[in-house]
Amino acid sequence: MGLIRNVGTIGGLTAVSRVFGFVRDILLARVLGAGLAADAFQLAFVLPNTFRRLFAEGAFSVAFVPMYTRALHGEEGEAAAVRFATDVLAVFVWVLLGFSALAMLAMPGIVWLLASEYQSVPGKFELAVALSRLTFPYLGLVSLVAMFSGVLNAHSKFAPGAFVPVLLNITLITGIVVGYFLREGGGDDITVAWSLAAAVCAAGVVQLVYMAWATRKAGVRLTLTMPRLTPEVRRMGMLILPATFGAGIYQISQFVDTFFATSLEQGSLTLLKYADRLNQMPLGIVGIALGTAILPMLARQLQSGDEDGAQRLQANAVEMATLLTIPAAAALAVCAPAFVTAFFVGGKMTLADGAIMAQIVAALVCGLPAYVLVKVFQPGFFSREDTRTPVWIAAGSLVINIGVNFMVIPRYGIVGLAAATAFTSTLNVATLYAVLHARGWFRMTPTLIARIARQGVAAAVMAFALWLLLPLMAERYHGSLFERAWSLSVLVAAGGIVFFSIAWLVGALDKSHFAQLRRRRPAKQPANLSE
Repeated sequence: MGLIRNVGTIGGLTAVSRVFGFVRDILLARVLGAGLAADAFQLAFVLPNTFRRLFAEGAFSVAFVPMYTRALHGEEGEAAAVRFATDVLAVFVWVLLGFSALAMLAMPGIVWLLASEYQSVPGKFELAVALSRLTFPYLGLVSLVAMFSGVLNAHSKFAPGAFVPVLLNITLITGIVVGYFLREGGGDDITVAWSLAAAVCAAGVVQLVYMAWATRKAGVRLTLTMPRLTPEVRRMGMLILPATFGAGIYQISQFVDTFFATSLEQGSLTLLKYADRLNQMPLGIVGIALGTAILPMLARQLQSGDEDGAQRLQANAVEMATLLTIPAAAALAVCAPAFVTAFFVGGKMTLADGAIMAQIVAALVCGLPAYVLVKVFQPGFFSREDTRTPVWIAAGSLVINIGVNFMVIPRYGIVGLAAATAFTSTLNVATLYAVLHARGWFRMTPTLIARIARQGVAAAVMAFALWLLLPLMAERYHGSLFERAWSLSVLVAAGGIVFFSIAWLVGALDKSHFAQLRRRRPAKQPANLSE
């Protein structure tokens, strides 16, 4: 099955990146903890990365990839596709340069809008502004990386784009190590923050060089020419504007969450970002892989008029998403104290910080299936060049998110903020599906719904088993490295065995897919969940 193969490629390499990202945040937590320098760097890192997810990986990709794919499979073939990509690149470079320059000039105002409370701590606001100016060029660099990745994805070459985040995490780990030794040589926590900010910018350069090389190796040669606003470029620009909001309520909510988190006690933003790292492990591996693989495949099927194939593709993607995220969310919600203590507590990260972080993780992962299903449902709109509908859905969810935050944060603090994000993300994905269903673009069949319900039953049994097992090894989670490793291994192994055993017994797994994976060649007719 093409979807499983592509998701496997992207997911496998994304898993490698997430492991490196996990190591990065463990080191960062132990070196910086959750204090002034950590908060300032987290804000400086949030700014370019949120814009990256919105514009580069979100709005730009959902507009560029279908148009490039249609040109590639049109009458003129690759020549037309390369001409379109070259015209986009010529305009895109200047837009990125202008936007980045304006943002860097306006950085004091941007930081004030997001984190005005930083001014109450001497030096914190100024440090956040300075670090943000140093990290923001990363947005322009990684946006070009996203374009090259989109070109390769349209050619069904997913590996380079999935591998490129590994380079970011390796560079940031290097920045942490360099900052640590500089601090040991007479610096302080601010020295580490500066080293990290410089590493972010350097990572953008490394990623761009790699993707430019990978694109040329694939036989696609793009050149930088004088900018021309061709009809195709203008059309893509019109698609990007609404897609900026519709590409992901989860990313838009990051700014809202940052604003509220910075208004709470010092360290709240840092703890939220560390907690999101655990949430991002399954989200990044499954969500990014599915979203990246499904968009060009849907565009090709719709271009050829294969509506039944498009239905099957999305149905298989939904089943794959829920099979992986429902048990992951249940396990993380129950085992959050164990994972946080074992991985993050130590050095400058205290047990008290870890306890708060565990509660944040448990709240965040309640929305994990929704975060991933957004990546499955949105291509149903984007592949048909409908970027307007997700705008209205995203805007409504965002308004509700802000209202819920005002209600829950005064009482529940940073944990309430995380829970509000999970709730409104679930509302967002439910609305997306309702519209797809009403328009006849995608409808979940009784077979698919029953299978998802059985997945929920298996996840509930697994969660109960983990809840019983968790306290038996409580002292091991903050013991020696060996004790932490084997105690978490027991939890993971027990959870996996219980879930997949129950899932197999109750019929939560599509056994025909497993039969296909055991064959040398896939079956000619994959399971059709649309029938």
